[in-house]
Amino acid sequence: MVDIVPLSSYPSYIDLLPAIQTCNITNLPENYFLKYYLYHALTWPQLSFVAVVRPRGGYKTATAGGPGAAGDVSGQYPKVVGYVLAKMEEEPSDGVQHGHITSLSVMRTHRRLGIAERLMRMSQRAMSESHRAHYVSLHVRMSNTAALRLYRDTLGFEVEKIESKYYADGEDAYAMHLNLQDQWLDWKAIEKKDRERAKAEKKKKGENAEEEEEEDDQDEGDEVGELGKKDAEKMIRVKVGRGLGVGDLVEKNEAQAQS
Repeated sequence: MVDIVPLSSYPSYIDLLPAIQTCNITNLPENYFLKYYLYHALTWPQLSFVAVVRPRGGYKTATAGGPGAAGDVSGQYPKVVGYVLAKMEEEPSDGVQHGHITSLSVMRTHRRLGIAERLMRMSQRAMSESHRAHYVSLHVRMSNTAALRLYRDTLGFEVEKIESKYYADGEDAYAMHLNLQDQWLDWKAIEKKDRERAKAEKKKKGENAEEEEEEDDQDEGDEVGELGKKDAEKMIRVKVGRGLGVGDLVEKNEAQAQS
């Protein structure tokens, strides 16, 4: 099973960077130094995602005190079959906050499974929610028809312009972008709903508490009332007995016994 997870969610995501670099070198002509991947992972950890295949049979159970204890999965790295490397433009030329897809790659053994689309959509959502990015941009070779179908036909990217000789080998590139403002979270509306939900829950708890108190009062009232009534009868009898001179009667009986 292929999982798409944030690069920062892995217990030691830096350990996956060599595998991500291998995925890049295997499939793309545009390659980067390892420190460039590390730079993305440390600066924008929530924007880059990795597609991994969990070990067959799951992760091994760690022995107490041994390697892999307390959630440590060192030596049990999942297989990396794809990734998306993304960032936020630090000094955008147009002055608008936006993200950029640096690199996207999926191993040939796992293509046509929708992995690239999932990687892109999750990165786009993270950009819009975490950084309120207005749009996301990317460059793609004009000859890369498969990537063009993904970006333009599936994800809805639009060609902004053609950049001549963008790549090192002299090939031109399409500069594309996708509006992300429709993915922004309306925090005011969310906070309003949270307040209304909390108010409703508080009201419901208050009503439940009142009902419980009424039930408790009725139950306890019946029992205490009956007991109180019996105790009251006993007290009345004692008072009546004393009023009739029980003490005198006892003394007379004792006097008669002695005579």
